[in-house]
Amino acid sequence: MATPIKNRKTSLLPDVVENILSHVRENEIVAMARDVVNIPSPTGEEMQMAQYMQSALQKLGLTVTWQEVEEGRANVVARWTGLGGGKNLMFNGHMDTSNTGREDFLAGLGYKPNAIVKDGFLYGLGIYNMKGALVCYTHAVKALQQSGIQLKGDVIIAAVAGEIEKTQWGEFRGKEYRGYGCGTHYLVNHGILPDMCILGEPTDMHVVLEHFGSMWVRISCTGIYVHTAFCEGREEMNSIRRMHVLMEPILKWIGDWQVKASYGGKKAIVNLGGIRGGRAWRASRTPEKTDLFLDVRVPPTIPMNEARRDVQRLFLELEKQHPDFGLEFETYLSVPGARIDENHEMIQAIEANHERVMARPPEREVVTWCSDASVLSRYGIETVNYGPSSGPRDREGEKVRIQTLVDITKIYALTAAQLCGVAA
Repeated sequence: MATPIKNRKTSLLPDVVENILSHVRENEIVAMARDVVNIPSPTGEEMQMAQYMQSALQKLGLTVTWQEVEEGRANVVARWTGLGGGKNLMFNGHMDTSNTGREDFLAGLGYKPNAIVKDGFLYGLGIYNMKGALVCYTHAVKALQQSGIQLKGDVIIAAVAGEIEKTQWGEFRGKEYRGYGCGTHYLVNHGILPDMCILGEPTDMHVVLEHFGSMWVRISCTGIYVHTAFCEGREEMNSIRRMHVLMEPILKWIGDWQVKASYGGKKAIVNLGGIRGGRAWRASRTPEKTDLFLDVRVPPTIPMNEARRDVQRLFLELEKQHPDFGLEFETYLSVPGARIDENHEMIQAIEANHERVMARPPEREVVTWCSDASVLSRYGIETVNYGPSSGPRDREGEKVRIQTLVDITKIYALTAAQLCGVAA
């Protein structure tokens, strides 16, 4: 059910609205959407996509800044400068894709960097998360320009590198592992500071006011390293067996945390993200160490250091019970949750214009995934997640209904005009 919205209003005159909407063109949106999907851009390989966005935004006559995040990776920041006296709105979207397109086990149409239009949907890697939003931002600004109106505030489009949930650890180093907000961190560290921001993450046109944070934890145990023939009588000293002993209390803690830290109707999910021990090529040796990796989702109401202490208490109890296990504990990623007040003018504007275009109010939602709102909100930039998508991914992978891209573009354009202010 949609959440009832109070005092929903828009300052845009009806003739201004109709003028803006008349310049949103489906064929141009589809053409650009095909282009960007056809450009492979997994994390660490965003350069070609950045060059495309730079060219597309320069063609609109925007002031475009190239931010080299590191060799082979860049942010592209375009500004449509207003006349002054208005607020500045940023549309932010990441260029890297959730997968590389090279995974053998992901065979669906939507898991490949090859755009296909089928039954009113556009399939292809990245269209959902979140190249479709970058297309909508671009064509929202184009519609505003072609309408002939002038805005008081600036509209900024930021296409950033490295947002996907990845991080470096151990031997996993390099650009392909530097995600989780690295592009947006660079963006705000280097002077891009709007008043507010819309993130077009795939929300199914729901208004996401709050999202959970994420904390990655490693718990490790050690054991003996010995040939199979000489481990008799010492089998329980195998680090994999020891990890098996630890799993029961860890799973108990997970169950408790998921209930205790639940928020907004969502469980604080903890994922068993990885486990490794031993060597497939030398199964004749007992593994000297086994690592367990957890992804702990943390609600926006719990500080990350408090969440860390909660997991650490579990570890200290395990260490007390098993002093000979050689236990280790590490938190190696922390991304706080994010929130925005439901009465913020940006929320009111999005909801008013959503209702104008869709003839019904949008739903509101709390989600357990993370976004760059975590970064932006900590720089005082009020941020909301609101973007296209077409339901959960199925075996075909990423897809977005074309009409959804058109509708979102219209809503973005009207919202930018309302928030930045139309000059007389």
